[in-house]
Amino acid sequence: MKKSLFTIMAAMAFCLGANAQEIKEDFKPSELNQPGQEYPMVNSQGYARFRINAPGAAQVKVSLGLGGQGGTTLKHMGDGIWEGTTAGPMDEGFHYYHVSIDGGIFNDPGTNNYYGSCRWESGIEIPAHDADFYAEKNVPHGNVQQVLFWSESTKQLRRAFVYTPAGYGDAKNQKKKYPVLYLQHGWGEDETAWSNQGHENLIMDNMIAAGEIDPFIIVNTYGMCNEIKFGHMNDFDAKDFETVLCDELIPYIDANFRTKSDKWNRAMAGLSMGGFTTTLVTLRRTEMFGYYGLLSGGSYTPEAIKDPKQVKHIFVSCGSKENPDGVIKSAEALNAAGVKATSFVSEGTAHEFLTWRRALKAMAPLLFK
Repeated sequence: MKKSLFTIMAAMAFCLGANAQEIKEDFKPSELNQPGQEYPMVNSQGYARFRINAPGAAQVKVSLGLGGQGGTTLKHMGDGIWEGTTAGPMDEGFHYYHVSIDGGIFNDPGTNNYYGSCRWESGIEIPAHDADFYAEKNVPHGNVQQVLFWSESTKQLRRAFVYTPAGYGDAKNQKKKYPVLYLQHGWGEDETAWSNQGHENLIMDNMIAAGEIDPFIIVNTYGMCNEIKFGHMNDFDAKDFETVLCDELIPYIDANFRTKSDKWNRAMAGLSMGGFTTTLVTLRRTEMFGYYGLLSGGSYTPEAIKDPKQVKHIFVSCGSKENPDGVIKSAEALNAAGVKATSFVSEGTAHEFLTWRRALKAMAPLLFK
């Protein structure tokens, strides 16, 4: 038995050694770094390398992902400098992270900050092989503007960001009206997420310029889901947000922008918790939206759609590392029940922004047909 166990362990060690990936030393600063900052860095394989100046610290660790799951313990290099490289390549796309120094939580001064996990987190971008669809290009660009609207139900001034496509402000287009997508963020995020982390404006600009979609407006507002503690998401009923969205924000948008204000020219979609919110609102307010989209946000059942004539298209999606069978089967069941639906699976990604960027690209051509 001992000999057999030794043989097995030796074989496992050989396999691990044979499969170990040699890290290429072609690291470059992350594209999200602050001006002039060298670290964090990424290489062509998707590894990330961090360097933190923390004199007198006993331990420095980088925690990656929404909520800071996982981590890379940095090594003290001397003179207060700590450095470390992720144990393996990261998924392509955007990732939140923060730095733990002797138990205290800090942001990396080398990179820009993005709102996630109910706080401003550091961000790093692992270059994606298909990043062209959200790349900065020499094409006509739309405008993302902040608007403030009064919410009588919450007795406060609230904020939304509105993407209007290129040409919206041209004199020749002053009578043209546009459909609207109300696109929601996930738990821990806010109304800045889709423009900053999601690159919704660049995705739209590039697709419009390529003739892949007709122009439409996108509206992002705070979904009020962060008041629910992580792990208790099912306690969120979205009723307060439903009032803000349907009875206050949408009338404001229709009054102040050139919109097509019927339900067949209005869509609602959301990522993660924003998808859960989308499900609740669209099923209760069938008179408001003609298109629904869930991006890693669960799925609809045929039984939930009381009247198939009240929705033109349902889009469900996730990453291949999430629950692809669930979204595929959901779309199949909806179609079998007479509800037009499309599923999309982002290959090689999990619950993260490249999944949702790809999903927006896949969903956009299906809207307002």
